Amino acid sequence: MMNDDNQISRVTKLFGFIGIEAGVSRFSAIMNKKFKSNDDDTMIIPMNIREDDLYFTVSNMKESQVNGAVISSEFVTNVVDILDNSSEMVKHSGMCDILYREGKTLRGDIFSVRVLSEHLKDMMVSKIAIIGTNHYSKAFSLLACGFNISYFNDSLEELMVFTQELELKDVDINRIASDISVDFSSFDLVLDFSDFESLGMIEKLPKLSMDMKNDKQFSILKKRAFELNAEYVSYDGIIDKLTAAAYIKIKK
Repeated sequence: MMNDDNQISRVTKLFGFIGIEAGVSRFSAIMNKKFKSNDDDTMIIPMNIREDDLYFTVSNMKESQVNGAVISSEFVTNVVDILDNSSEMVKHSGMCDILYREGKTLRGDIFSVRVLSEHLKDMMVSKIAIIGTNHYSKAFSLLACGFNISYFNDSLEELMVFTQELELKDVDINRIASDISVDFSSFDLVLDFSDFESLGMIEKLPKLSMDMKNDKQFSILKKRAFELNAEYVSYDGIIDKLTAAAYIKIKK
């Protein structure tokens, strides 16, 4: 049982939450409240890490008493090369948002994109526009059964390679660029997984727009949604579901 004053004992199961501004995120606080309410002798520790220190910090977990870590969205690609083992999702997408220490090795997996997929199914979302071909786009596409997805990118060649890598069949691919006006109002949702510096080409958004940026990261989609008076949801906007899923993962 966790002590009332939240002290860490020799048998306390420790997990990290790694991010540039992990200490100001609600993630750790919500997780620790869950552990305490369930009498779990487990604690998640926010770890503010600069990108330059990430490799040293994560690789040293192999020799530490920390059982693993949840990785904030800005670092999900950086940790992949540090892993000793990883799930098929990690291998195919090139991202990892939760890792476990197993002896002196680290094993990586993905949980946030599964949460996003289930959240959208609960909302009865069907028709989705995805902008970009990054790691989140790959991971989401691997879980996209039941969704009607159209892909948008500034390079059709990149989209072709993307669909071939993931073995996607009969896919709707579209070019999006600053000189092309885009109307997304016929979709249920826009997911921005791009690195575009501007989304000014979008003239209309659907009722809901999302990305996996946390509230401390700049979101070009959030900016465009504000300009078009559309609803935007960030990573932190589904944090209750993310922490619920992370709790189950860590408990296992």
